[in-house]
Order: sequence, then C-alpha cells, then structure tokens
Amino acid sequence: MHGALQQNATLLERIKVGVADMVCDVVVCPPYPYLPQARSVLADSRVALGAQSLSEHASGAFTGEVSASMLVEFGCQYVLVGHSERRALCGETDVVVAMKFEAAFRAGLVPVLCVGETLIEREAGDTGVVVARQLSAVLDRCGVSALAGAVLAYEPVWAIGTGVTASPAQAQEVHAAIRAQVSVLDSAVASGLRILYGGSVKPQNAMELFGQADIDGGLIGGAALMADDFLKICIAAN
Repeated sequence: MHGALQQNATLLERIKVGVADMVCDVVVCPPYPYLPQARSVLADSRVALGAQSLSEHASGAFTGEVSASMLVEFGCQYVLVGHSERRALCGETDVVVAMKFEAAFRAGLVPVLCVGETLIEREAGDTGVVVARQLSAVLDRCGVSALAGAVLAYEPVWAIGTGVTASPAQAQEVHAAIRAQVSVLDSAVASGLRILYGGSVKPQNAMELFGQADIDGGLIGGAALMADDFLKICIAAN
C-alpha cells in the first residue's frame, strides 16, 4: 500500500523511459486507485499494467471488491493472485486463491499465481509440501492447460520485506520442483511456464538469482519503489 500521485508519475516515467530498449517483459501493479494514472502514463510504452488482487466473484453485493471485468476495462493485462500478504492478512485460502485464478483466467487476464512457505514451514521441512498443495488447488480447479496463459511466482514468506533472500540454490530447488509438478501433467506447459522469484530481490542479487535454470524473472516489492534499483533489476533480467 504505497504511492501518491506525484511520486507515481515520477517513478512510472523513469521506468517507462528506462526499459524502452529492453527485451524483458515488465509489468507494474499499482494499488487500485492509481490504475487510471498508470494507464495514462504508460500508454504507448512497453510496460504492461497489472493489479494487486481481484475478487473471485464476477459481480454482486460484495462492497469493496473489484472484479476481473473491471480490471480489464481499466486496461489491466495481469493480476496478482494469492500474494502471501493476501493469504496471511486477508485469510485467503488455497480454495479462494484458485477461484480468483479462475476468475482472472476466464476474463482474459494473465494471473500471476503466488506460492510460498512461511519460516515455520521451511524449518519443519515442509516447503515442498506447502508449495505443491498451493499449486495443486489451482491445477485441480482449472486444469494444467490454464497455466499456459499464466505466470507463477515463488515467494518464500520468510524472505519478503525482511532483507533476507533465499540463496540462489534454495530458490532454484523450489522453482525446479514447481516445474516438475507441472511437467507430470503436461511437459510442454511446464517448459514454457514462466516462474518468477519474489523475496527481497535487489540489484546486488538479481543477476545470480535470474541466472538459475528455472528462475525466469522476479516479482519485485520494495525495490520497485526506487526507479534506479528497479531498472538495475530489469537489466539483470534483460
């Protein structure tokens, strides 16, 4: 929950200019009220627009919620689904996340499905079980073919906003497991699936993280609020 109109304008302009000659895909996901501003600033640029969440419902008496069709009308192409903060702070279960994924997919949005374990779960040796369960909820509801039009993001909860980053080897291990789980169902979908790493990605560690075989980019949090840092991370992805 960051941003203000003038701050946004400066940040978005810097990003738009800075990535103009890059080949990597770049998406920004501002809070709902700033979507129109971001759409205007980023018009005719190579930066895509996304939202931070959506409702699992298409319409109805759900005050305060935002539907997939509303996001499409405001120019969104992507939407985060199941971000760790939504799971932890808003009580979004695996079932709800799967419903949100389906709502986004059916509306033509690209869902960015976030999965990841807490510190307690990692220390208990349950990382693989937790991530597989979170992914299975979506696979069971939507089928593996839906992942062909989606993006996955592994975000270890213990590394988000803490300054602690999973080592490249730790991140790669989970990314490889995710791809393997999908490959059992459809090897072609698994091969083409983009799996991002999110968890205190910084300019200093981006190159090594993105150099891992199954890490295809980053889901950037705090560093995305600083144009210079974000652009350096984009260069690493590029």
